[in-house]
Amino acid sequence: MADPRAAPPAGSRARRAEGVAAGLTASGTPIAPAAASAHTRLVGCACIVASAAGFGAMPILAKLAYAEGVDLPSMLFLRFALAGVLMAVLMRLRGMRWPHGRTLLLLLAMGSLGYVGQSFCYFAALQHATAGLTALLLYLYPAIVTVLAAVLARRRLSLLRLLAVLAALVGTGLAIGGSLAGSPLGILLGVAAAMIYSIYILVGERVTPLAGAMPSSTVIMLAAAAVFGLMVCWQGPALPASPVAWAAIGGIALLSTVVAMITFFAGMERLGAADAATLSTLEPLVTVVLAAVFLGEQIGGWQLAGGTIILAAVIVLARSQPAAQ
Repeated sequence: MADPRAAPPAGSRARRAEGVAAGLTASGTPIAPAAASAHTRLVGCACIVASAAGFGAMPILAKLAYAEGVDLPSMLFLRFALAGVLMAVLMRLRGMRWPHGRTLLLLLAMGSLGYVGQSFCYFAALQHATAGLTALLLYLYPAIVTVLAAVLARRRLSLLRLLAVLAALVGTGLAIGGSLAGSPLGILLGVAAAMIYSIYILVGERVTPLAGAMPSSTVIMLAAAAVFGLMVCWQGPALPASPVAWAAIGGIALLSTVVAMITFFAGMERLGAADAATLSTLEPLVTVVLAAVFLGEQIGGWQLAGGTIILAAVIVLARSQPAAQ
């Protein structure tokens, strides 16, 4: 979630990479502001779709890793450590600058507190509620982000956007399916995961343009890896012991972390936090489809209906105009 360049001023990196911010095509021909805006949104939507595909594949890869004996802390440590090291190498090769000062501190907090806190609440909720209810509660975050963005940034919410968010939430519930039972503690933890992730996204919307998508993602990954590394040291590691396990971990690190995070931040720079979060409801749809293809899980009529509603919401947002400030 397209990567910004290191040298140009942070606020214009992604857009200038396309020539859109300057109002020029690749050949230097002026283009209309409306066309530039539409092009920027289409690129942003493509980034979020790529991010959703990466994040949506993670549960499938995680199941493969679990089946090979890898435990959760070890998997998350390897996920962020491998991804963070790879990103740091890419930054070095491209001559990109590391964030510094207040921006660096905010990114470290996003990784060590935001990502870790959200992961802890989500996986703890799974112990007190069904997977369907936990996932549905997590996907409250597009609605939370939309409302908080409107309040904090004083953005006007159109009826079309509100209906798209509501439709995406309903579609997610149908696509996830299954039992929605859970204890009050499980519900509380699920809502907490959604709230933490919403704050993480809103902070990222402000911080990412200052550092760029790739440097921001790198710092967040390494900060999360440090915290999960301490957990692994405390309880003992359960590292991959087979080629299948390492392949699954590698896929999680590369596809579901490096690609997914960079494209999400790049898409959010172009669309804003609210629309990026709503478009991310494609993630459970990707998971359902991949589970059917690779794990033999069945897709029912309600899931098809939910997927159709999600896709409709995504198309509406992709074709809509940017939110008014």
